[in-house]
Amino acid sequence: MNDPFSLKGFGSFLMFGVMLVLAGCGGSSGGNSGTGASTGTLSMQITDAAVDNAQYVYIQFHGLELQSADGKRTTLYYCEDPMNPGGTIVSTDACTTSPKPMQIDLLALNSGLADSLLDSFTLPSGDYSWLRLMVDTNPMESYIVVGGTPYDLTIPSGAETGLKVNRGFDVPAGGSANFTIDFDLRKSVHLANGKYMLRPTLRMVDNTMVGAIAGTVAQSLVPGGCTPAVYVFAGSGVTPDDIDGIAPDPVTTANVTQDNNGIYRYNAAFLEAGSYTIAYTCQAALDDPDTNDALTFSVPATVAVTANRITTYNFQ
Repeated sequence: MNDPFSLKGFGSFLMFGVMLVLAGCGGSSGGNSGTGASTGTLSMQITDAAVDNAQYVYIQFHGLELQSADGKRTTLYYCEDPMNPGGTIVSTDACTTSPKPMQIDLLALNSGLADSLLDSFTLPSGDYSWLRLMVDTNPMESYIVVGGTPYDLTIPSGAETGLKVNRGFDVPAGGSANFTIDFDLRKSVHLANGKYMLRPTLRMVDNTMVGAIAGTVAQSLVPGGCTPAVYVFAGSGVTPDDIDGIAPDPVTTANVTQDNNGIYRYNAAFLEAGSYTIAYTCQAALDDPDTNDALTFSVPATVAVTANRITTYNFQ
């Protein structure tokens, strides 16, 4: 049996700039029991590309499941810490009498913010085929708030299959692995027959291999009634398009927000190194992922992303 590992910093937010520094550092071998060449540690964060017209989007998780390349599954549960009532531990033992699920407002996790799902948890080293976020699907355990009113967020097959990330990854022997899952709400939230549905679009990246694009948007580009956002497409010279499930769909999007000095800023974070096409639109709220919408974009620009660096691009 593995000893449960306390989830340090549970519920705290991590700025992307700090994560760029941490990404280049070696990880701790701490966590649950067992150290040495046959084990490594895994850290997992979650972030979000935001959606418009909602104030909050809460998703409740009760654990994670991972499958190694040889088919062995490991299930990790969020439980109440018996040594610290109100605190949380991660355990390989099901906490049937003292579960403590994690409920996260994904809308608070954009512009380079992330929240910890797993912090340096010790696992057998080697290749893993996929991981699954185990979600709670009872009424109002996961919900969206629109216009101040909460609505149940239906997750089809969520109770049976959870939210699966079909990307392989490696936990190095005696080392650490550190990943972020981008939960793209702009692509994932659907309104059908008066009900809000979550059909998640998840993207997982290695934090040692990511950078960001950030900058400002001229105030003249944000007139009244505008819902501003920056769309990021993989590759150079891409003609920007809306989100509709047909290529080219953006890798991610970034909301444009006004800081305390009245300057409009954006931060498209957790991008793997490479070339991207970025474009600005004032019509993000019109982008329905179920339809082909004729959004107007600025002249696109090609930007190169370097791992562990923030590249600046300003929309003038």
